[in-house]
Amino acid sequence: MRFICFEPKTQSFSFSRHTPPTSSSSPSTSTKESFEEAETLILKWNPETSAYGRVTSLFYNDKAEAMHYIHCVNMLQKTMHSLISQNASSQKLILAHNLMQMAMKTLQKEFYQILSMNRAHLDPESVSTRSSTTSTRTSFCSDSYDGGTAEEDVRESGDCISEVERVSSEAMADLKSIADCMISNGYAKECVSVYTTMRKSIVDEGIYRLNVEEFSSSKVNKMHWDVLELKIKSWLEAVKIAVRTLFAGERILCDHVFGASQSISEACFAEISRSGANLLFGFPELVAKTKKSPPEKIFRMIDMYAAIAGMWSEIESIFSLDSTTAVKSQAYGLLLGLSESVRTSLSDFATAIQKDSSKSTANFAGVHSLTVQVMNHLTTLADYSNVLSEIFFDVPPPPRSPLPESYLYSPESDNTTTTETEFSVQMARLILILLCKIDGKSRYYKEVSLSYLFLANNLRHILAKVRASNLHYVLGDDWVLNHDAKVKRLTANYERVAWGKVLSSLPENPTAEMSAAEARVMFGNFNFEFEKAYRRENTFTVPEQEFREEIKASLVRKITPIYREAYETHRIVMGTVREIREYVTFAPEDVENYMMNLFSEGRASSGSGGNKSCFVKCKKCK
Repeated sequence: MRFICFEPKTQSFSFSRHTPPTSSSSPSTSTKESFEEAETLILKWNPETSAYGRVTSLFYNDKAEAMHYIHCVNMLQKTMHSLISQNASSQKLILAHNLMQMAMKTLQKEFYQILSMNRAHLDPESVSTRSSTTSTRTSFCSDSYDGGTAEEDVRESGDCISEVERVSSEAMADLKSIADCMISNGYAKECVSVYTTMRKSIVDEGIYRLNVEEFSSSKVNKMHWDVLELKIKSWLEAVKIAVRTLFAGERILCDHVFGASQSISEACFAEISRSGANLLFGFPELVAKTKKSPPEKIFRMIDMYAAIAGMWSEIESIFSLDSTTAVKSQAYGLLLGLSESVRTSLSDFATAIQKDSSKSTANFAGVHSLTVQVMNHLTTLADYSNVLSEIFFDVPPPPRSPLPESYLYSPESDNTTTTETEFSVQMARLILILLCKIDGKSRYYKEVSLSYLFLANNLRHILAKVRASNLHYVLGDDWVLNHDAKVKRLTANYERVAWGKVLSSLPENPTAEMSAAEARVMFGNFNFEFEKAYRRENTFTVPEQEFREEIKASLVRKITPIYREAYETHRIVMGTVREIREYVTFAPEDVENYMMNLFSEGRASSGSGGNKSCFVKCKKCK
């Protein structure tokens, strides 16, 4: 891209300059000569009386002459005031009035042509980008003329700007010059009409190109969720461009062109942006009110809330005018509505967990599908913890409902800390509701040991999900440690109920002296209880490998050392090798191997592989 660099030597390219021409910049002529000069120039460019004026653009033909034209029109206005004070019915005043009307029609035509021919250079993106790189740009002044050309002013102005920015700057300066002239001479209505018509069409077209469509509530309700979700994602991309580029650029352009009159600038921007803004901020309201409530809906509502909240300072600044208060109020109402919808969705989610009435249990005491679904949902919610903490910032936590007496076989409730947020309380409460439901489902198992293992598996899965996600940050270390201790208690209870008779079959003092008959009874009881417990417990499953290895290692530590001592001490008292083989089924190594292969049958049945045990075969191998 070509760049033009120049240094400022004059103020004729400044946006903020509206001073009247000094004597040095005004032609040194009499009132009569000024009138005649204005008449000649106005007639030259009048499209109704001049063929040259019909086919040629004043501002594109000669910028210096265009500035002189505006200067002559302003001088004509002063002449008219002078004529009114001298003779209100003079023919010269009538001629001046007719000339002024011709001039305003010419300027209105030029105003329209500049807006039309510079659509690409006056698009909101160009204007907003240009504004972000510099706080002010030079402009031509509508009421000054110093005899220099526009090109000279550009070359002498301050920054190094791109060619596109240069064209944009010149167009904006020309528009401001014409607007200032028309407004100061009483033709604001005509100027504003052209401007709002042209620019409103650009904003509306911009909104359309961003794929923001107008929907009715009924149409949104009938829309399939997959389609609606695509519309939401499209809106999320569109809203950032619309606010930061489309509306921001229009506000900048409007303030510049009509900077001399704040009321006119406000009215123009309000008219230009109203329908587009209503369409943009109206879509999320329809989504929030839709009757469709798939689990994914809450995430899209959080996304929309975050998009508006993240740009709130910009929205406030762009729509800070009294005339655009309705738009700002709509955006603020949208924030409130979305936050309320998110809170309602979480409440509905809690209710759905509580109302889950299925009596099905997880196969082989594994992780229940309800646990998997709820924790997947909560871990995704935790990714939005910053936004959700803001949404729940001023919302009091729900009242604590009493827990079932059998809740995880532990009567105490969770202790909260002073550092918890309202959102962390909400998440802890949802997990608590889930645990209560899982506790209730554990009662459908006929085996008590199976109930304990089922509870331990599910709580362990919950902890794994918490540790591997932002839920750990949301809930805190104390929560994790508290529930980790509950897993340990449940595991200990499982081992006690499932393997207690195996341990009871062994003597308290495995090295104490006993007779052959007593040894036969001891080994017989152990064989029976171990085989019975193993066959039963091996059909269960522990999905998490680390947890599975922990349980097996714990059982090996509890059973194998005692059995080994008893085996080494008492097998010799039973007589011959044949007698030993008849009464002793397992060597210590066999017991350890069986224990390390525990839960394999449950894994095989659930499609995870594993080998079935065969006690008969092992006995034959003795």
